[in-house]
Order: sequence, then C-alpha cells, then structure tokens
Amino acid sequence: MSTHKSVERDERTVAVENASYKWAFNFVTFALLIDVVYRGAVRNEDAWDLMALAIVPSLACTMYQARQKILGPRVWKALLIGSVVAFVVSAVAAAIRMAGG
Repeated sequence: MSTHKSVERDERTVAVENASYKWAFNFVTFALLIDVVYRGAVRNEDAWDLMALAIVPSLACTMYQARQKILGPRVWKALLIGSVVAFVVSAVAAAIRMAGG
C-alpha cells in the first residue's frame, strides 16, 4: 500500500515566493526613493538615511548575485546605464539647486 504525501514546497512554490519578494523589495525601494524626493522638494529636508535604506540593500543584493556568478552581461549594461543616468540627473538637480532654485 502506498500513501501519497502532499508536497508542501516544490520548485514552483519557491519561484512564486521569490517573485513576491522581488515585488515587495521593489515597492519598498521605490517608496523610499519617492519619500526622499518629497522630503527634499516639499519639506526642504535632507533624507540621506532613507536614501541609504533604499540603496544599501540593493547593492548588497547585487554583490551577492555577482559573487554567485548569476549576473549576465545585460545586467551589467543596465547597471552602467542606470548609474550614468542617475549621475546626470543628480548633477542637473544639484546645479539647479545651486543656481537658486
């Protein structure tokens, strides 16, 4: 007589969990970045602590994935382009602020 045990966790379960973690992580990261922008633009406050909460976990995640050698060339290209765009936007924002805006 064979009895079938139900499978609690399989590959699909792990994949769905990982996808949900990705959505949650992205939501929190962008919410923090929006809060940083709001505090700077509306309340005229510095929010470097919130910026660190948005950036540091992303860097840690990327470094872990790089050490595990799962990042492909497209990811490195996207990181480079994103870094350049972020630098240009921040330089323009700093120039506008220094000019008296």
